[in-house]
Amino acid sequence: MPDRLTATSRGQVLRTVVVSVVLLVLAGAVAGVVWVWLWTPPSGVVVDHRWVQDETGLRGDFSATGSYVAVAAVTGLLVAVLLALLFDRAEIATLLAVLAGSVLAGWVMYRVGLALSPADPRTLAESAQDGTRLPGRPAVDGTSPFQAFPGGAMLGLVIVYLGLSRGRVNRP
Repeated sequence: MPDRLTATSRGQVLRTVVVSVVLLVLAGAVAGVVWVWLWTPPSGVVVDHRWVQDETGLRGDFSATGSYVAVAAVTGLLVAVLLALLFDRAEIATLLAVLAGSVLAGWVMYRVGLALSPADPRTLAESAQDGTRLPGRPAVDGTSPFQAFPGGAMLGLVIVYLGLSRGRVNRP
C-alpha cells in the first residue's frame, strides 16, 4: 500500500480535478434551487407601466442577496470538506480544483436561481395594467456576494487540511 510520501500519478490528479469541478457545479445547481426555494419574492405593483415595490417589498429586497450568500457559503463549505476528505492524497490539485470549481459553482447557482425565479417584473409591467401586483425577481447586489461560494469552499479546505490533520505520514 503506497504511503502519503509516494508521488500521485497524473491520472489520479486528473480524476481529482474533474470529479471536484463536476461535483461543485452540480452542488451549485442544487444550491440555486435551494436559494430560490428559501427566498421570498418582494412584492410590487404596476404604476404607469412601471413596476414599483411596495413597502413590504422594499423591506424584503435584501433577502435575495442574504439568502444567496448563506446558501452559497454553506454549500461551498460542505462540498469542499467532502472533496478534501475524498481526495486526501492530492491536496494541491484538490485546492486548485475546488477554487476554480467553486467560482463556477457560484455562477451556476445564480443562473439556476434566476431561471427558476419569477419573470422580470419590469418587463411585465410594460404591458400590464395599473394596479397589477407582480412578484419581484432575485437580485444579488455587487460582486462581493459571489465570493461566498469560493470563500465557504476555502474555509472547508482549511478546516480539513489544518484542523483535521491526519497523522498518516509514515515515519522511519
